[in-house]
Amino acid sequence: MSGKPVLHYVSVRGRMEPVKWLLAAAGVEFEERFLETKEDLQKLRADGCLLFQQVPMVEIDGMKLVQTRAILNYIAGKYNLYGKDLKERALIDMYVEGMADLYDIIMNHDFKPANEKEKDLANIMDKATNRYLPVFEKVLKDHGHDFLVGNKLSRADVNLLETILMVEEFKSDALAKFPLLQSFKARMSNIPSIKKFLQPGSPRKPPLQEKDIPNLLAIFS
Repeated sequence: MSGKPVLHYVSVRGRMEPVKWLLAAAGVEFEERFLETKEDLQKLRADGCLLFQQVPMVEIDGMKLVQTRAILNYIAGKYNLYGKDLKERALIDMYVEGMADLYDIIMNHDFKPANEKEKDLANIMDKATNRYLPVFEKVLKDHGHDFLVGNKLSRADVNLLETILMVEEFKSDALAKFPLLQSFKARMSNIPSIKKFLQPGSPRKPPLQEKDIPNLLAIFS
């Protein structure tokens, strides 16, 4: 096996996406192996590769890591994206966990019944613009640096950029009232490793399409 991390997941945007973002930001090349059928998932389970019987799973440094947060924590620590001390790490964790609440409701939107999507989208945008984005606008103002924690790129910055771009897929002017977040987005998007990940043809996945949902349900049912 190559020395590159190997990512096992389905070929759509989902729980593996933040892992790809973090590896890309760190400038780390990785290999993807996609689950295309229920049998692919069952084989990983039968081979003992999935500790809790579920993906994402990442092969890295001789380990088969599962649980998205554990994977992200390891990658952040390995590639110096986790702050310089315990205090910075606590701040990074706090910001990331806050964003995870918003991320989860965004990811669940595609699985809502058609008659609930309009109401759900309104809820997402309300929480994004009135609860979460104001927090990070204030953090940037109070901190006074280009990054959320310390003066160096961390997993919190990468996660915030990913989340901002997802929110903008729903509403392109979502940052209209947040000038510091607008500047943050521009800075982060121009970091060479991240800029490369944002280009067409990269491993970054587009929003989930309705046509993909039946196959996903078939794999994980």
